[in-house]
Amino acid sequence: MAPHPYGSFPSEIADYMRKNGVAITDDQATRIVSHALSPRADADAAKKPLARNIRDAAERLLDHRRLVVLERVADEADGFVKYLFEHPDGSLSEAVRIPLHKPGTFSVCLSSQVGCAMKCDFCATGRLGLMRNLEPWEIVAQMVAVRDEAQKTGAGRVTSVVFMGQGEPFHNYDAVIRAAQMIANPVGCRLSAEAITISTVGLVPRIRRYTAEGHRYKLIVSLTSAIADKREKLLPVASKFSLNDVADALREHALARKTRVTVAWVAMAGVNTGADEARALADLLAGVPVIINLIDVNDARENGYRPPNEAERRSFVDNLQILRAPVVRRYSGGKSKHAACGMLAGLRLSA
Repeated sequence: MAPHPYGSFPSEIADYMRKNGVAITDDQATRIVSHALSPRADADAAKKPLARNIRDAAERLLDHRRLVVLERVADEADGFVKYLFEHPDGSLSEAVRIPLHKPGTFSVCLSSQVGCAMKCDFCATGRLGLMRNLEPWEIVAQMVAVRDEAQKTGAGRVTSVVFMGQGEPFHNYDAVIRAAQMIANPVGCRLSAEAITISTVGLVPRIRRYTAEGHRYKLIVSLTSAIADKREKLLPVASKFSLNDVADALREHALARKTRVTVAWVAMAGVNTGADEARALADLLAGVPVIINLIDVNDARENGYRPPNEAERRSFVDNLQILRAPVVRRYSGGKSKHAACGMLAGLRLSA
């Protein structure tokens, strides 16, 4: 298959074009990627234009497919903007533009799969099931579309990316790592590696591979419960990887990176916010430097899970002090527009 500039290194583009009879230099291949991906793409193309024969050959030989924005939903209450994309095969995926504390700066939450195989009980995407993995260029294309729109409308600039949209990123490991590399590439989207965060529900072999490979992207591991039978109900994949195995993988990662590992906790009223959970978590993660990242569940079902009220949340945070670790509350946006992960796609598919 022809390489796509959104998901291919310059060396791969050069090799492919040479095999197809084009005398292209390494610098010209680098400019093809830069002209496609750089946040200053138009300026780069004007400053260092490609020879017409190279430009025509690239247009003819390379994959230039794009995503189509089917729907764009802005939540006036919090400034989150949700994008529903249609892929060339008709698949749907989502991305979210998330406003940050500094005015005019955003993070983009990216999808890595169409649907998801993890079947987390509280997650709209999990109820869609897995349809397919996204290719690296399709993941990067989400970021480019959101970034370019923010720039062109004067909304601001994208300064970070999180792989926390549809899908389990480590279930599509190679494509996600490639996409992160393109986003961080100095001739690509030019974000720093430290501005990229990848999440997982706890696929232990992939966490260990990620650690061994030495990637500098941040890691978030979703625990949501430290009580084994409860976690298996909430996150069925937990039946394949014990909590102790997950904790060991986190410990190895923290030691290798010499940093705290972020543990995500989807807070659900009356489900996982009791003192028993705090004690179990402290026992499980003894000796592991962590940050606890609390996020309220966002479940649109009539009888679905509900977020804790302020008193219940405050009590849980107090109980978490036993860990002697930072506890950060992460805001879940788009509630008033059904814009949590999987909701827009789910509404389309059920229509």
